[in-house]
Amino acid sequence: MLRLENKWKPIIKQFEAVIGKDGVIRRKEEVLTYECDGLSAYRQRPSLVVLPQTTDQVAAAVKICNANQIPWVARGAGTGLSGGALPVENCVLIVTARMKKIIEIDLENQRVVVQPGVINNWVTQSVSGAGFYYAPDPSSQIICSIGGNVAENSGGVHCLKYGVTTNHVLGLKLVTADGSIIDVGGTVPEMPGYDLTGVFVGSEGTLGVATEITLRILKTPESICVVLADFLSIEAAGAAVANIISSGIIPAGMEIMDNLTINAVEDVVKTGCYPRDAEAILLVELDGLEVEVGTNKKRVAAICQEHGARNITSANDSETRFLLWKGRKAAFAAAGHISPNYFVQDGVIPRTQLVEVLKEINVLSEQYGFKIANVFHAGDGNLHPLILYDNAVAGALAKVEELGGEILKLCVRVGGSISGEHGIGADKKCYMPAMFSDADLETMQYVRQVFNPQGLANPGKIFPTPRTCGEAANRKITDFQGVEVF
Repeated sequence: MLRLENKWKPIIKQFEAVIGKDGVIRRKEEVLTYECDGLSAYRQRPSLVVLPQTTDQVAAAVKICNANQIPWVARGAGTGLSGGALPVENCVLIVTARMKKIIEIDLENQRVVVQPGVINNWVTQSVSGAGFYYAPDPSSQIICSIGGNVAENSGGVHCLKYGVTTNHVLGLKLVTADGSIIDVGGTVPEMPGYDLTGVFVGSEGTLGVATEITLRILKTPESICVVLADFLSIEAAGAAVANIISSGIIPAGMEIMDNLTINAVEDVVKTGCYPRDAEAILLVELDGLEVEVGTNKKRVAAICQEHGARNITSANDSETRFLLWKGRKAAFAAAGHISPNYFVQDGVIPRTQLVEVLKEINVLSEQYGFKIANVFHAGDGNLHPLILYDNAVAGALAKVEELGGEILKLCVRVGGSISGEHGIGADKKCYMPAMFSDADLETMQYVRQVFNPQGLANPGKIFPTPRTCGEAANRKITDFQGVEVF
């Protein structure tokens, strides 16, 4: 231990020289705060935490890590749900929380330039007075940062119509894994040449760190309406979703919550909007020209009624719309009210498979003996089943992880994906072979090695290895320190 401390002393001084003493966290009780992200089942203390404020400071921190062959992990607000910002052993955590400047607002060209620590919701707040907004809106948008959104390619309620983060990032200033500073993309959509911006968005910190992000903002629609329909079965709500889309209507957002979630939300948020006896509710947001919204509202209501909706209400005023979405946005947090612990999965399926997959998830729930609260972006088939469990029960986490893996494999079997917006991180890397061939995974590694040849940037994430994944995650068990054993 003494030798390890002696090794770190000169390195700490190097970090303090470029970032300042107030930007270097080294005490064990302080770095404990950073031992996990939103997936708290996995934990690992970093050796050191640094908090740069500029691109140059980030580059200097990365160069120090490279010179000393120290692995490093970038972290934003720490709200990720796949262990993407989970520290690795003896690493430096580069936290961008102090990089929170909105650098430029260009309304004429509909773009905003921000540092990675800017909170998602701040972008809309900065331009809403002028009639603009930023479309990607993860449920954690009041606390998650743009840098993390870029790393994970986050989505949200409005990704159905407007796309995920990658569709709204025009350009990036990057610090690559060797400490170089480069610019990719630009200030307009569809720049010529290779789409390096697209390569970087969603790379989960394995290619470098974004230190400036140019975002596309949109004009606020003329009219917005939210339709709420409640159903006696979640399958009926799922069938209504498929028919709404097949009818040619593309809502801004479309979300389903089941009975467990409805009651948890009402207990915590007390919206007064969600009927507690409903087996499922469907929220549909329509936007556009006033005449278009009015027509589509009637069509959506008729489709829901065809599928057995009991009651249908709608809201055009901003206060009621906000209240309806407030419940949905609080669904993950509200799950803590009904269970000591929960494990969130993030699979994607074709909309046409929604009814059958929901039935199969119910079968898996009964088979494993854990309740599952279903809440998801129904329009684009992005499921977020919350597996409820008690971590104090010996072996519960291992069973829950196995159940989560079965849900992911189910998604792949029906033609879907193992992630829609939460990323792969440490949580789902062992399931990559269920979706990709060996050649696919090898090709991805070639891209990673171009940007990160020493493998120091966020090592151990996304890609499976024989040591950590055994035989394609047939059974993955994780102890409470985040160490995988098989």
